[in-house]
Amino acid sequence: RPYPHGFHGFRMLLIPSRASSPRMMAAPDLRLPDSEWRARLSAREYEVLRREGTEPAWSHEFNALEEEGVFTCAACATPLFRSQEKFDSGSGWPSFWAPAGDDAVITSVDFKLGLPRTEVRCAACDGHLGHVFSD
Repeated sequence: RPYPHGFHGFRMLLIPSRASSPRMMAAPDLRLPDSEWRARLSAREYEVLRREGTEPAWSHEFNALEEEGVFTCAACATPLFRSQEKFDSGSGWPSFWAPAGDDAVITSVDFKLGLPRTEVRCAACDGHLGHVFSD
């Protein structure tokens, strides 16, 4: 199932080219009170991950990044996506065609804009990562 556009709320863990790929293993379930998330995250990370905000298109530092590595959740460091599955969708947001592992993300359908959209969240901390859009 493709995971094309609208992803944000993650950090990049760079892997030296000579290193082996890290094990893709989800973090344990991490549910914290809102006050703890506010203390742990930057204002921008909190808005995206906990309040389902959207960064402006073309503003994410990883949109054009082509280095080898693993994209991890900015809230809990769970591996979410690998650079091997990243592609340029032309959407202005980092895009991936698959998650790092079957248990890395969870999806649900939301109707917040009137039409159905598939929302993607971190499986470990329930952080909002973006939406899947078909091309």
